[in-house]
Amino acid sequence: MKELCGSSVRLQEGEFLRRERSNREYLMKLPAKYLLRNYELEAGRYSGRGHDASAFDGWEDPTCQLRGHFLGHWLSAAALCYQETGDRELLAKTEYILEELEACQKDNGGEWACPIPEKYLYWIGQGRGVWAPQYTIHKLFMGLVDAYRYMKIDRALAIADRLADWFLRWSGEYGEEQFDDILDVETGGMLEVWADLLEITGSGKYRTLLERYYRGRLFEPLLEGKDVLTNMHANTTIPEALGCARAYEVTGEEKWLRIVECYWKCAVTDRGCFATGGQTQGEIWTPKQKLKARLGDKNQEHCTVYNMVRLAEFLFRQTKDPSYMHYIEYNVENGLTAQTYWQGVPYKGSPNSGLLTYFLPMKAGSRKDWAGETDSFFCCHGTMVQANAAWNRRIYYVEDDSLYITMYTASEASFELGGREIKLSLRQDHMNGSLMLSSENNALQIVNEIAGAHANKPDYRKYIVTIRTESNAVFDRVDHYNKLERVNDMDSADAPDGVGAPDKIDSAGGSDGSGCSESAAEFTVNLRIPDWINGPATVIVNDEAPLKISDTRHFATLKRVWSDGDQIVILLPIGVKFVPLPDDPTTGAFRYGPDVLAGITEQERILYLDGDRPEDELSVDTEREWGSFLTCYRTENQDPGISFRMLKDIGYEPYQIYFKVKKRQGNMAD
Repeated sequence: MKELCGSSVRLQEGEFLRRERSNREYLMKLPAKYLLRNYELEAGRYSGRGHDASAFDGWEDPTCQLRGHFLGHWLSAAALCYQETGDRELLAKTEYILEELEACQKDNGGEWACPIPEKYLYWIGQGRGVWAPQYTIHKLFMGLVDAYRYMKIDRALAIADRLADWFLRWSGEYGEEQFDDILDVETGGMLEVWADLLEITGSGKYRTLLERYYRGRLFEPLLEGKDVLTNMHANTTIPEALGCARAYEVTGEEKWLRIVECYWKCAVTDRGCFATGGQTQGEIWTPKQKLKARLGDKNQEHCTVYNMVRLAEFLFRQTKDPSYMHYIEYNVENGLTAQTYWQGVPYKGSPNSGLLTYFLPMKAGSRKDWAGETDSFFCCHGTMVQANAAWNRRIYYVEDDSLYITMYTASEASFELGGREIKLSLRQDHMNGSLMLSSENNALQIVNEIAGAHANKPDYRKYIVTIRTESNAVFDRVDHYNKLERVNDMDSADAPDGVGAPDKIDSAGGSDGSGCSESAAEFTVNLRIPDWINGPATVIVNDEAPLKISDTRHFATLKRVWSDGDQIVILLPIGVKFVPLPDDPTTGAFRYGPDVLAGITEQERILYLDGDRPEDELSVDTEREWGSFLTCYRTENQDPGISFRMLKDIGYEPYQIYFKVKKRQGNMAD
């Protein structure tokens, strides 16, 4: 199975595109001289004197043993962004940085190109305490590999290959038992990068390094089904599992895949997750199915979310099991987007934006702790720029004559199936009937049927997929109200109220459903049905009878001859659900579809219920603002009341995710 990415998938306007642009601006804003400072210090090339108030602080300070790690993340993020957009400014900045890194490597003797001294590696070989030098060095390797892979910069590969010679020689100085001791000190993704370089170069030295970095003390107990994760540092082992995943892709050896499968079972299947999809507190794995005691102020480290999303994506490509994409969706909506590049309404004089929060607290009354642009540079700072570099990923996949649509992100894609070029547009119909997006009355005010037909926020999400099979087909800017999103009359009782079949595009080569067009193409479209749906999903192809689908364990499959202009409408019933803790059914969180709702409160609150369904305590609040339907709720019977908003919309407010629910005493059953 192949993921569509790079220039073949283009995001359309929306929140993900805003985040990409903010991320790109941040990458360009960071001065190259400060990104390179620790590398030049190590190589003796830095000629500064005294304190530089503009230099990076936090983990990038020259006194930190992890100094220099962020540059690797920067290179990786720049490369991912370039692969999608072809951004020439990012390419030029990357090329300059690599020229300087090559000069540092030369001044270090021709191999070493790192921001920390070689002696750190020898120290861990002697058992002396030093803070994860291989973690830091892996980031550089990762950035170099990605710069070569996505930007086609040969210098990046040359630097990495010479640095690998140092590691081949150093690692060969130890016996197996001694090197196992070294592997017990966090190695980051070194295993993954050796697999990457083996695939790129075919050199036997990388196979040697791959085998040397096999961490038997972790992998063997996993294969035996033992729980080796509870209370262990999470982001030490996730990159090692990713290394096994990459080793399997490169070598095809089943042992690597088996380790990944056992890791997922131990980390996710048997352990369970918070309603957000996250699983850690204080950077360590929670006990299996015991989360109540771990609702703290340091839940869900961003790095763990990012890396577990990567692992889930690998397993999806191996299995085509949509459960991995369900997992990814929760972690994207309540982790990657809830913890980075927040933009919203100020709270009691707070800023209206936030860059990154290392953790996502789940303790009642907690707040997100936003980091500044240059004052921290901890590990999550690095995965932040990678996570937001290319949101056009994890949407489309192709295999043989099949297309898989896994996320409903507004986008356009171009790909080839059965020797024919296919183009596809996916967008959400918000059914709001307005182009007015701000308080300024400067938008078109088109009288349309949608505004009245959907007087209140619909209780389903509607997505439209348009397929073009002509080689020169383009997606026209059709009238927003008079064509694709017009509400039609429909006799079928199977569709939700006010929903009709989509209009067909009135253009040359348009389909009449017969499949007789010269541009017709036969292939299968597989649609992921999210597991958060509140009832059967509805799928409509052109003006045909609706299909009702309840199974979220498999893809909805549409195999047919597709003609230019064919459309698929997907209707996903949505509402509020109460998600209890696995170890306490009376304590839970509320989710609206995939989005966790957070109650705005400075102190812990208990919800007292009149009925049996906690969901009934919440009612819609502030449903509409200008041209958009909002997702806001409030409690019905609490004193004082509590307002709820999506967790990813929370900025500086104190909030509560998990609530104890109790029956009011007068209604308690005997």
